[in-house]
Amino acid sequence: MRVDQRLVHLSLHAGWRDGGKLGWAYGDRVAAHEAGLLVAAVNGGFKLNYTNVGFMSGGHVAVPLKAGLASIVTYSDGTTNIGAWQAGVPSSRKTVFSVLQNQSLLVDRGAPAATVSSCGVQCWGGTVGLLSVVARSGLGITANGQLVWAAGEHLSPRGLAAALIAAGAVRAIELDINPWWVAGYTYIHHPGGTSPISLVSGQRGIAGAFLKPYSRDFLAFVAR
Repeated sequence: MRVDQRLVHLSLHAGWRDGGKLGWAYGDRVAAHEAGLLVAAVNGGFKLNYTNVGFMSGGHVAVPLKAGLASIVTYSDGTTNIGAWQAGVPSSRKTVFSVLQNQSLLVDRGAPAATVSSCGVQCWGGTVGLLSVVARSGLGITANGQLVWAAGEHLSPRGLAAALIAAGAVRAIELDINPWWVAGYTYIHHPGGTSPISLVSGQRGIAGAFLKPYSRDFLAFVAR
């Protein structure tokens, strides 16, 4: 899925368990003021008690940010960039609104990380049955600033990196993995409400499709 940032901006949402219910500008569901402009929503990163993660939004910190981690950085002007924290992001000329950190960059300078094949659980997260090929997701950014989300039910770290690079990503972060937590939706709006459409063939899905309270963090793409 490609996202043109001239038309759509990203909102980082906290879950009611990961992050807690209080203090967030964007909480555990798509709020009413976003719902009418909601284009898509996808899963966030690893659980916030995992190693090498960070989470901040609107000045409120759930997990302190760490130098070098892959980071989705959204600025107060509504633009988003992806890079290594304090080694590419954030911009010194912009005010940071939110940051989601998850492990190291999966893609950097248009190439996969050197560890996509040689390092499994330690680098790219624990999987069901310690399998290397499982449900995985990631978010990348192209040279001209488009965001690219990729996901599938049967992907290795190398396969996910290859998909993002093929879509033009020059930098990318791995998001959540395993079938219970990889899901994305686009939304159709009609007089009776909002209907989600699954983005990933065969996905287990998220109960409520991010329109109802969800325990984990997630990313919403909202029309400007």
